[in-house]
Parts: sequence; structure tokens; C-alpha cells
Amino acid sequence: MSPHLPQAAQVGIVVIGYDDSAHVLDAVGSALAQGPAVREVVAVDDCSTDGSAELLARLAASEPRLTLVRRPANSGGCGTPRNAGLDAVTSPYVMFLDSDDVLPPGAAQALLTAAAEEGAQVASGLCVRRELPSGREVPWEASLHATRTAVEHPALLPRLVHDTLCVGKLYRTGFLRDHGIRFPEGRFPYEDIVFTARVLAAGPRIALVPDRVYVWHVRRSAERLSISLDRAGIDNWRARTEACRLAHDTLLGAGQKEAARAARDKFLDHELRMYVRELGLRDAHYRRAWWAHTRAYLAEYDAADWARDPGAPGRLLGRVVLASPEPRDLPRLRELAARPARLGPPYARAADGTPVWSADLPGVTLEPLLTRPVHALPLAVDAALRPRTRGTRLRLRLHELYGRLAEAGPESVRAEWRRREDGRAQACRTAALVPVTTGGAWSAEADVDLAGMAALGAGTWDLHLRVRFRDGASREVTAHAYAGPGLLRRRALPSARHGVLLAQPYATHSGALALRLAPGARGAWAVVRGRVRRLIH
Repeated sequence: MSPHLPQAAQVGIVVIGYDDSAHVLDAVGSALAQGPAVREVVAVDDCSTDGSAELLARLAASEPRLTLVRRPANSGGCGTPRNAGLDAVTSPYVMFLDSDDVLPPGAAQALLTAAAEEGAQVASGLCVRRELPSGREVPWEASLHATRTAVEHPALLPRLVHDTLCVGKLYRTGFLRDHGIRFPEGRFPYEDIVFTARVLAAGPRIALVPDRVYVWHVRRSAERLSISLDRAGIDNWRARTEACRLAHDTLLGAGQKEAARAARDKFLDHELRMYVRELGLRDAHYRRAWWAHTRAYLAEYDAADWARDPGAPGRLLGRVVLASPEPRDLPRLRELAARPARLGPPYARAADGTPVWSADLPGVTLEPLLTRPVHALPLAVDAALRPRTRGTRLRLRLHELYGRLAEAGPESVRAEWRRREDGRAQACRTAALVPVTTGGAWSAEADVDLAGMAALGAGTWDLHLRVRFRDGASREVTAHAYAGPGLLRRRALPSARHGVLLAQPYATHSGALALRLAPGARGAWAVVRGRVRRLIH
């Protein structure tokens, strides 16, 4: 250790980048700004052509803690440059950082302190996904990092397999090297999934902390999407399933049967639901290829895999895919894949009265829904909204689900609009649920304060509902956007405050009702510009 660095300087941070000159210095700067905990920052440039390496070289000339590693050829992925950085690190602990993300102040020290105090080979903190340019932040696997916890062995907390990010964590360098833990080389998307499985398979003691330690920037409008966001091609799905297969096999090969089962649970609950929500955006060729590949992958699951929580949305999705040789019921599957899940009608029964997916697919039973707690049922609510200058009303229809709702007695629904850009809630209303005389359903209506929502400026609002039942239990749901005549179209409403208010109800990728508002001429012009930009691209 250099005599000029304090004893606390034990962390090496590996920053990888390729053709990211716009952001790489911010990432490296956030690593260097971590203070005395950081001994070195190793920046690995994966043969950039945009001047990134030159920027890093100039900074390294004046910053003794920064080492630049220039790869002679582009690897096509993230694993190879991370391995190169890991090879170059000399510090007792190592962290990983991508060139378009940043570390918040104090992240390295928080993780280092936890690792040292708990005697842990791995320390993990809270990562947040920051949507840009809005700045909206969503925590990643927040339940794992709610409190300071020490986990003696990963087998004691199978939920760990859900946190597949290699970032937001600190690793003892010797632990990785002693166990030969490295990333898959070359163009291997989702290398994090495999690397994390290899770490967990080695059985480290893990310290979990509630501190925010990583900011993951999500730039969906970027000219070149990140590998994990570029899901339009079928090769992406094949790569994802292969990474999940390797993770499962790695854990199973290490004797961690429960963790391996949990990895398969995670695939159904996370990967499968995410890609099903997007199936409607793809063409027929992609959907057929996706369906065939998914059926082949799910055929590897055994009876014990399917028996775990059989009423869970991901398992119902998987069973429908397995039971049908061709894509089917995509709108209904999309609703079931939503978060929270929505199981819309029809509600079919087999000849013996057993609830089933449909009359022509009776082998997919929905019988587990008869015993699932009401607060975990995939409730289906239709929502209709027709913005007006005055008296805008939200109309809701809650569907029965094999008699479970009549048994539970739905009494009221609370409607809340949340602004996507900052999470602020507005226009909250509670309305009584009234039984509909025919069709086995309940209806409710609530006022919508468009003026109050528009006062916060242009933005997108998501509708969240909470249905309350007779015994006090409740279930938070989202609502299916009912596409009746003229409902999902933009309206220009006169506004005393703004002159004009553009309002457009629309269906999200998961089919939920959302609302775009753009007050004033400036807001209207921004909407027009955005529409033109989307048409061009």
C-alpha cells in the first residue's frame, strides 16, 4: 500500500466503458470522489472509437489513483472488460461500475464498513434505477436492503438470487480469485446473472445494508440502447434464457437446491412476465419464435418447480405457454403479466366445475385461485376515462373471480393518480363499489381533478387502485384501460389557467390505464415535438 494513502484505502473500483465519452468521466469522477476508502480506480476501455480512451488518459495523467486499461479489440460485451479490470485490481476489495452510471457519495465506505464489521466476503446495498431524462427513481430489490443484515450463507436467504446485478456490491478480491469467479467472456448478454450465481454458489457470508450505493441510469431514448434494454430481437430472449439456465445449473451443481429452485421462481416471476408484457409490440415472426423457444426452456422444469405457489401469475403464464403449441390469448396474458397481475374474463370452468384458463385449454387449471388469499388475487378492473373541461369522471368495473370476490365482499375502491416523473400523488378519491345487477361485477365512479394534476406541469399519470373488502383486507391493483369508442384519444380542453390543456388517456405496455397531461401552449408544443420525433425514428 502506498504510504501516501490512509489505511482505510482498501477498495478498487473497476469502471468499464465503450464509446461512451459523454458519460465515462462522470462515472470515473463519482468513483474517485468516494474518498479515503478507495485506493484505486481501474478504467477499462473496450476499444472505443469516440475518444473515450483519450479523455481517460488525460485524467489519469493527473490522478494517481486512476489506471487506464485499453483493450486492443472490442469484446462485444461487458464480461471481458470486467475480467480485465478484476485482473488489474490490487486492492483487498473490488466494486464494479458501468460508464453510464454513478456511485452516490459514501457508497464505497458504507459497503466496506459493513463487510469489515460483519466479516463478509460480499456486501450489498441499495441500487436505484434512475429514468432519464425524467429523473424518476425506482429502487431495485428494496426488500433485501430494508435493514442492516448479515447472512451467514446464501442458502439461508434464497431471495438473494433475485438480485442479479453485479453492481451495487463490494467483493473481497481474494474470495473471487480463490474460487475462480469470473464473468462470461465475449458477447454474452446478461453476464451479471451468471456471475452472481457463481458468487452465491461459492457460499459467501453476505452483509446487506440499506444505504443507497449505486445509481443505474436508464436511457431508453438513447441512440444505442444498453444490452439489457435492447430486447427487440429474439436473440436477446435466447441469451436471457441461457443465462438463467446457467445460473440454475451453477447453483444446483454447488448443492444449493433451494437456491436453484428460487432461480427458476425468479425466471417465471421476473423474466417471463417482463417479456410477455412486450409480446404485443413484436411482429408475428418474433412471437412464434419466442413462444417455441420459451416452451422448450420451460419443458426443463420438473413437477416440483411447478408445484411451488401454483397460483402465482408467472406459473400460470408458463403453464399456458407449455399447454399451447402456438401463441394465443396475448392480450389476456399481458394483463396477467402486469404488476400487480390482472386476470381478465372469460372465467371458464371444466365440465366438473373446476376453474380453467379457457374452455379449449382445460388442462391449465386455475383451481389454486380458489384458496389464494384475497389480497393476492389477480383482480381485474376495467377503467374508462373521458377527459372533459368540467366534471371528468373515472368509471370502474371490478370483475368477479370464481365467486371469491362475492365471498370477500368488496366495499370500496380508492383511486389515486401518481405522477410518473416524481411519484407525487394527486386526485385521490374513495368511492363505493356497487353490485352490478348482471354479469357478476361491481362498479364505482370517482371525480378526477385534471386542473390540480395539470398544476404540476406536463407529465404522465398512472392510475393505482386499492380495493377494500368487508373484513378490512385490501388489494392494490391497476386498471385495464377500456378502449371504448373515442376513449383513448387526445383531447384539447379549454383551461382558465393554462389556456389549453391536452389530455390523453392511453394503455401502457401492460394494458393499464395512464394519462398524459400537457398544460398551456408550451406543453402542447412539447407533445407535438415528441410525436414528430417518434415518427421520424
